[in-house]
Amino acid sequence: MNIALMAEDSKKELMVQFCIAYCGILAHHTICATDSTGRLVAEATGLPVHRYLSHAHGGIQQIGARLDLNEIDMVLFFKDPGSDSLLDDVNYISCLCDANNIPFASNIATAEVLIQGLKYGDLDWRDIVNPKTKKI
Repeated sequence: MNIALMAEDSKKELMVQFCIAYCGILAHHTICATDSTGRLVAEATGLPVHRYLSHAHGGIQQIGARLDLNEIDMVLFFKDPGSDSLLDDVNYISCLCDANNIPFASNIATAEVLIQGLKYGDLDWRDIVNPKTKKI
């Protein structure tokens, strides 16, 4: 499965810790991320991460384009509930996920449920509904 990772600055360390904890599961999938989140995750875990541009240079829009084409199977976008800085971007990504039935987590609790579901094959329906021949 293709998994996109994004995180607000105040949640990047949490994303890194999450990816370290679930590295064994994530290693079986294709990971993409915005630039700095992807760099931090790759450095901490050793996982190969396809990095798009930074948020400031259109990375969220690049991932959004992949979502619009239904090429991403899961999104983990850790947001800071006390900040409105990326609210429009979170809503943009969330709406694209809703439009394409793509599982979306905006916090670590939901992300853990999705990762455990991924581990046990509960999200394999994405491959049936949307078979892919290429990775990101």
